[in-house]
Amino acid sequence: MSNEGKIYRVAGPVVTATGISPRMYDVVFVGNEKLMGEVIKIVGDYSIIQVYEDTSGVKPGEPVSNTGRPLVAELGPGLLHSVYDGIQRPLAVLQEKMGDFILRGVSAPGLDREKKWDFKPIVNKGDKVEPGQIIGTVMEGTMEHRILCPVDVEGTVDDIKTGSFTVEETVATIGGKDVMMMQRWPVRVPRPVKVKYQPNAPLVTGMRVLDTMFPLAKGGAAAIPGGFGTGKTVTQQQLAKWSDAEIVVYIGCGERGNEMTEVLTEFPALEDPKTGNPLMNRTILIANTSNMPVAAREASVYTGMTIAEYYRDMGYNVALMADSTSRWAEAMREISSRLEEMPGEEGYPAYLAGRLSEFYERACIATSLCGKDGSISVIGAVSPPGGDISEPVSQNTLRIVRVFWALDTKLRERRHFPTINWLTSYTLYDSQLKDWYVNNVDPGFPALKEWAMLTLQKESELQEIVQLVGSDALPDDQKVTLEVSKMIREIFLQQNAYDPVDTYCPMGRQFMMLKLIKKFSDLAQKALVAGATVDKIIAIPARQRFIRSKYEETIDDELVGIDKDFDEQFKELGA
Repeated sequence: MSNEGKIYRVAGPVVTATGISPRMYDVVFVGNEKLMGEVIKIVGDYSIIQVYEDTSGVKPGEPVSNTGRPLVAELGPGLLHSVYDGIQRPLAVLQEKMGDFILRGVSAPGLDREKKWDFKPIVNKGDKVEPGQIIGTVMEGTMEHRILCPVDVEGTVDDIKTGSFTVEETVATIGGKDVMMMQRWPVRVPRPVKVKYQPNAPLVTGMRVLDTMFPLAKGGAAAIPGGFGTGKTVTQQQLAKWSDAEIVVYIGCGERGNEMTEVLTEFPALEDPKTGNPLMNRTILIANTSNMPVAAREASVYTGMTIAEYYRDMGYNVALMADSTSRWAEAMREISSRLEEMPGEEGYPAYLAGRLSEFYERACIATSLCGKDGSISVIGAVSPPGGDISEPVSQNTLRIVRVFWALDTKLRERRHFPTINWLTSYTLYDSQLKDWYVNNVDPGFPALKEWAMLTLQKESELQEIVQLVGSDALPDDQKVTLEVSKMIREIFLQQNAYDPVDTYCPMGRQFMMLKLIKKFSDLAQKALVAGATVDKIIAIPARQRFIRSKYEETIDDELVGIDKDFDEQFKELGA
């Protein structure tokens, strides 16, 4: 197999080489500056390479060398708190070497080779070890990093050490093979698990519209399509901060530089509400801005997913945010056109749906090889041009994912945040999660949610009549329905991410708030029958107290007080 060749043709990030005999997806170094690339097509003696760096000035005849290895992620202690580019080069290290602008042909290892980690073994000499088994632990900040036996190693522990080691030093010898704390894994190959199973618990986010109305199961996949300014990034930051996932992997895939700057400055400043430490202590950021080479953008989602799978294999619940898969698809489209492939719809490659499926299908809840249960929940933001979700990336994504959170520009204009439209969003996990809500929140929760959704749908129908004849023409019971749905929208669905109390709402409080709105609705209908006017019902003081309560630090006590006030004040109206 020949490892040395030369450049035959250059077309942007796509370079054709001759004289090497690589396998598909082998990593190669291109040109005099040794730019990193990956073989994506082989035609006879010609190897077509997508280069992860800018190819300006590269010319035919320059050397090409084949490494014989695929693109791999380095997995081990030191991943948390890191900021990488799309091919896992640590940006902080690159900045030290060359300043704010990354020069071509520069590489840096994904994990620090100098730092020593305190390794504590949990298996002994003479023990039998299976692939993927936990052989020891390292404290990575406040997280326990579980060192796993590589999947190609098994047998008897010949030797195992205790003490401080770098990621490249041998900590154990198993079945005659040396084992270190770092593993390398091909990013395009899913990591193996013992068994995958159906999700049965929600990813609790503290956002009422998500947890109650459109829950995402742990190990599931969701899409957030929305136009510019509808709040995709803020929603994903809320999910990163409050969801009950232990590890967060955030992939900024082809986002504008200023948006990525916001993420890079805000994430380190965010406080983890669970521990009080910086949120970055359990976060890995992959930053690949829109001015970076498109090929690295295409690789970034696979790099992020491989890191997420590594922590899942330790038995952790991981939330992976991909912002945005549209930019990823655009990178595929550009490379496909350079390869002169037959274009599909809107110029995207014919394999767009297959690539999206490959990515989202790696979300799962599973028992890993070490015997622990872990999950990866994927939240993919989609940025359709002009907010039109009929375009191919949105439509192909919706065929794959089971949760759709539709961001609405009209709600943004009305200052209703989060801008998730309750009439067009949906979740297909309801039946799987019903038992969890019954057992962990309240037996009446599913029926209460159904009532709320029906009320919002009735409001939508009544609004059409109101626009034709005005609200005064409606009968009193329908006027009350409009007021109740307004309470669901403004008290329950609206949530202020920047208010210290309203930013996170526990499941018990969500149930209590919705239960109180239902109680108001039932008592209002009884009061109407007893002869009370709609104006008097709307004007009861407890309703105003309820609207203010969600910003009060004593909100749980307030809700109990509002419950009593409803009974007393509606009794005066004859209910």
